[in-house]
Amino acid sequence: MNVCVIGAGYVGLTTAAVLSSLGHRVSCIDQDKKKVAMLQGGRIPIYEPGLQELIEENKNRLRFSDDLAAGINQAEVIVVAVGTPSLPDGSSNLSFLSKALADAAANIAAYKLILIKSTVPPGTNRAVLNSLREKGYGPDLLDIVSNPEFLREGSALKDMLLPDRMVYGLFEENEGVLQLLKQLYAGIDAPEVITNYEGAELIKYASNAFLAAKISFINEISRVCEKYGADITHVARGIGLDNRIGPAFLQAGIGYGGSCFPKDLQSLSYTAKSSGIEALILDAVQSVNASQLAVYIEKLKSLVPAFPAVKTAVLGIAFKPETDDIRESPAAALIHALNEAGCEVSAFDPKASLPEHLSGVKQMSDPYDAVTGADVVILATDWQQIKNLDWQRVKQLMKGKTLLDARNCLVPEVIRTAGLIYEGVGRL
Repeated sequence: MNVCVIGAGYVGLTTAAVLSSLGHRVSCIDQDKKKVAMLQGGRIPIYEPGLQELIEENKNRLRFSDDLAAGINQAEVIVVAVGTPSLPDGSSNLSFLSKALADAAANIAAYKLILIKSTVPPGTNRAVLNSLREKGYGPDLLDIVSNPEFLREGSALKDMLLPDRMVYGLFEENEGVLQLLKQLYAGIDAPEVITNYEGAELIKYASNAFLAAKISFINEISRVCEKYGADITHVARGIGLDNRIGPAFLQAGIGYGGSCFPKDLQSLSYTAKSSGIEALILDAVQSVNASQLAVYIEKLKSLVPAFPAVKTAVLGIAFKPETDDIRESPAAALIHALNEAGCEVSAFDPKASLPEHLSGVKQMSDPYDAVTGADVVILATDWQQIKNLDWQRVKQLMKGKTLLDARNCLVPEVIRTAGLIYEGVGRL
């Protein structure tokens, strides 16, 4: 099939690369000319394991351009994958989606199937279709499917090729549309959930909200463990073995971040409240996450009496491993908080960088350089490269000997054997 993907961001690039690997001819369109030029030159603007290689392998079926008209004209299927960031009140900014759909519609002269992968509040796809129908775009010209993505940064290719489910939100039962979807995703085997627009939109929001809730829950329990002398990793394993709960997303730490969870919870909470529904759980999840950074700052103050007159090494800047994304990153927020408190900070991350220069913060290209002379080391992003450091060497390079594990991902005995003082939250 001929496919036009609108948006060369994280979701758009991954979608375009995977669809081309399935044998489709894909045009990935973006209005950012610099980004398009970079992609045309064989470089991608983000780090995602395997993505660069997959794009290179399928370059004969995948092209990048800022020419939307040409991409639409050649396509049978249009995939909309533009951002829907949060506005100050927590609602979703749908301006990029509105512009993309208006520009696409203006270039439609023959039938197109439009898939909206952008995360949008319930009611959005129905409103979009109604608006287009009122403008004369009947079923002979287009159909719209709400087709949310469930990609995790760091494992996006696997998540798209081997998904847990495929969700299709339809205006009404339409066998022709379903056949086109089967053709588009031929080669991907997963359970299908066929629902209406609002069902698909809420599946996406509810999935992210539930996962974020598990993170905030285990973080709150870690504080209780801290007070009563229990080990949160033991508690997490004990409850995770219950198959009604499961072990995923039960690693206590500095909190969730990234481009999805924060904005999706804000948007869902806003949507609920605008309909007169109290979003008690959604608000509690966000409240716990927002307070988690303070827990670690207070922990640090109790461990290092000279705080903030200390040199602190922060290992990790990205919001999670295997990505260079620092959007809503707890690690980056920690660096900012330490810097504002007056600490001297050295930071390291294998892929991510701080977006601006901060007086008193130095980003090092080597983790051992980052820890040299440090009074305290904080593990803020659980990269495998960081977890596998030679901790005896770290001890030799440090001035102090305190290590604060803000991801609860290290084995305390290994750290203590190296001569360091290990501290987590809710760890023995």
